[in-house]
Amino acid sequence: MIWAYPDIRLTLVLAGVFVLFYFLYLIKFWSINRRLKVEKQRLFTKLIIRSAYFILFLIAFAGPSIGNSFKEVKEEGKDIFIAVDLSQSMNATDIGPSRLSRIKFELKNLIKSFPSDRIGLIIFSSEAFMQCPLTFDQAVIQLYIDGLNTGLVPNAGTDLTAPLRMALDRFLKDESQEIKAKSIILISDGENFGDDLESIVSDLADNNIKVFSLGIGTKQGSQIPRGNGVVIDPATGMPAITKLESQSLRLASSETSGEYFEISDESQQIGDLIATLESMEGGVANTRMVEASSNKYFYFLLAALSLALLDMILPIKTIKL
Repeated sequence: MIWAYPDIRLTLVLAGVFVLFYFLYLIKFWSINRRLKVEKQRLFTKLIIRSAYFILFLIAFAGPSIGNSFKEVKEEGKDIFIAVDLSQSMNATDIGPSRLSRIKFELKNLIKSFPSDRIGLIIFSSEAFMQCPLTFDQAVIQLYIDGLNTGLVPNAGTDLTAPLRMALDRFLKDESQEIKAKSIILISDGENFGDDLESIVSDLADNNIKVFSLGIGTKQGSQIPRGNGVVIDPATGMPAITKLESQSLRLASSETSGEYFEISDESQQIGDLIATLESMEGGVANTRMVEASSNKYFYFLLAALSLALLDMILPIKTIKL
């Protein structure tokens, strides 16, 4: 027999408490009824019943396991690349304190929800760069997220194709033999000046890699801070206005069987993104057979409850006038 909670010390303490209190009960009983005739045999029977179900309670508490069986355990996991737009427009303040600051805060909470999955970080603007390859080390990911700023990448517009192509390339070249579900979290305000988005999205779909897009910004948009001033639109000579444009992000998600989410003045869907990723079935990374014992505590608990119920509804008379 195997015990799930073999705490002998606690068992002895509980048994000692029971003996002490029952001994005090007997002393009180004899004291109150010293002038009455006591049927010792019935009193002894009641003691046996109570001792029996107390012992059964202790056995159930210890979790007895009888017999062994073998079960197949499947270890599942996911590989997730987070691609973060670091173009100048991510400094816009239509989402306070700024789009990028809000994303950094939300990402810290997001990665905590996936402690057993590999996560990588890609940063991009007009080009994409691998900031952190796939890793289980969340402390490293957190460190890279803290350091995100728009000065890390060249800013000549935003190309959504670049990070998707880089993630696809890394997934295909991954030397890990484990079969895992693969997905990309694409975070941007949606402004896309790149080409060939439909082609890379098709390649991702062919390799069963889902894109979950997270758009950030508002439809009204805002100016883009730069130093002590703002970014000027060279075509008009006026301050540039950046707005959330979700069309390209929605395309990337829909064509890869992913979903589009949004952080804007109308929607705060980071929680929905986390829930969707959590519900996504991970690939089977490994299977193994484990020996499992069958916990039979319920039978001892049922017997103890039956005796306790019998003790309550059919009390044994201990006093005879």
